[in-house]
Amino acid sequence: MPTVFVAVAGALGAVLRYRIGLAVGVRTFPWATLGINISGSFLLAFVLTGPAVTRWPTVTTTVVAVGFLGAYTTFSTFGYETFTLLRAERAAEAAGDVALSLIGGLAATGLGYLAGRAVA
Repeated sequence: MPTVFVAVAGALGAVLRYRIGLAVGVRTFPWATLGINISGSFLLAFVLTGPAVTRWPTVTTTVVAVGFLGAYTTFSTFGYETFTLLRAERAAEAAGDVALSLIGGLAATGLGYLAGRAVA
């Protein structure tokens, strides 16, 4: 049964990512993917440090972390969009995307960790 819950949560995470992409629209810079991956980094650290440690059963943690957040965030789209910037000879923007994704993701993870500890 947990597999079904992971699948349903994954579908919800993927739909949310899709809807955010539609809402942001096509831009010259991959803002939607950047925002999704940074917010996902925060949420994963928050969940794994806070509710997952203190209150949630293992299956709930798996459903949220692997299912929902696993489908919500997207490393492959980040890679493809960055590569597309490079192919378009926009190396500075590609480097900016990499730097913002890595630094922003790590900073968001740190903040999520701190927030999770505060509620744990």
